Amino acid sequence: MAFLCRADLQLSPGKLAVQCAHAAVSSLRQAKKTHSRMVQRWSESASRKVCLAVEDEDELEYYLQQVREASLPFALIKDAGLTEVAPGTVTVLGVGPGPRHTMDSLFKNLKAYE
Repeated sequence: MAFLCRADLQLSPGKLAVQCAHAAVSSLRQAKKTHSRMVQRWSESASRKVCLAVEDEDELEYYLQQVREASLPFALIKDAGLTEVAPGTVTVLGVGPGPRHTMDSLFKNLKAYE
């Protein structure tokens, strides 16, 4: 799984962790419906997860289109706006689980979120 996190929002570590958790649960639920064999293989392996930084919402939208074209399961997380950001702010794109080669190819230009 990959979590594409918006760097421009400068979310606190706790807030970012919660947003990624929402993305993980939502994307996995979607994947179980549409990619059950992939989920099984992912669960039986190392269950790889990575947090990657995207510059802003525009870059996140670019990757969302790439993910859709690759027919990967995903979850786009919009915050309720109760703490750090305005309601409806897109914070994280959770992708997968998916084939490692596909995920690596799609996100090869992104760096780990710091």
